[in-house]
Amino acid sequence: METVYIISAVGLLALTFLCLLRAAVGPTAADRVAAINVIGTKTMVIIGLVSFIFGQEFFLDVALVYALIAFVMTIGVAKYMEKGALD
Repeated sequence: METVYIISAVGLLALTFLCLLRAAVGPTAADRVAAINVIGTKTMVIIGLVSFIFGQEFFLDVALVYALIAFVMTIGVAKYMEKGALD
């Protein structure tokens, strides 16, 4: 069963690099923000899988903190795109 988790983590890592390509090539700023948000979500899932593979629960805390930081970053970038400032 552990092999399935490892294969899933490697597959998600490959998809993360495809999202990174979309973030670099994306025609609009909204596409880039969405791609970076997806990268954050996939990274959180990969950290969760690594936690499950190694049996270390503290990685789940790291994943939760990473999710909160990614959420705040997305809100900040969306506000900056809408108003042109973070006031």
